[in-house]
Amino acid sequence: MQFEVPYGHSLIAKYAMAARRHMHEYGTTLEQLAEVAVTARANAAANPEAMFRDPITVDDVLSGPMIADPFTKLHCCIRSDGGCAVLLAAEEYVPDTAKAPVWILGTGEHASHSTMSEWEDFTVSPAAVSGRLAFERAGVRPCDIDLAEIYDAFTYMTLVTLEDLGFCAKGEGGAFVEKGRTGLRGELPVNTDGGGLSACHPGMRGLFLLVEAVRQLRGEAGARQVHKAGGRLPELAVASGTGGWFCSSGTVVLGRG
Repeated sequence: MQFEVPYGHSLIAKYAMAARRHMHEYGTTLEQLAEVAVTARANAAANPEAMFRDPITVDDVLSGPMIADPFTKLHCCIRSDGGCAVLLAAEEYVPDTAKAPVWILGTGEHASHSTMSEWEDFTVSPAAVSGRLAFERAGVRPCDIDLAEIYDAFTYMTLVTLEDLGFCAKGEGGAFVEKGRTGLRGELPVNTDGGGLSACHPGMRGLFLLVEAVRQLRGEAGARQVHKAGGRLPELAVASGTGGWFCSSGTVVLGRG
């Protein structure tokens, strides 16, 4: 750390550098990164508990105050108060529960580095490993998933995690998030509550990914409820969280009981 911190390598700067590298390697555009924030805000508009619900445009994102190139203010998550709880129980207690259970079908975790100088490829996150493990253990594929909840401290994190979880090929995340494809009525709804970019980020955002996934699978998400063809409820969801500057990742596949 003594070789990085004194030179201004803040958390935001690290992710900004990673985003720039992705842009250089794959042609990802500022507009595509901005689309992540726009879609998150559109999803948040249907969430009465979201901190920010007013619509924004790509131009709004790009014209905002610069924080760390290429991130403007709206590329970065909000800071808020908040709290949530997740209850885990053994299968034997399921008959006693008042609501239908949501099953943990597969999990994966991976830690790849601790400092930026150890980060071998700025365009790859540890979700590439944690996601693969979770899908293998669940016996499903990315194409089977109905919605994804992804830790989004910055827009770039959503884009690259979608790639690394296998929803699109490496370098195609920019195109994947365009035109509302990850919105509530899109091909793969992502961060359906608005995510850390618009709903809330009280410091432990990862738990909110699980809460939102469970609400969606149970059909309890209200106006932001995701539906499959024929109005059916979603059956499978994935939640993937990140620690540090893409240092570690945990991914879980959840299924409706």
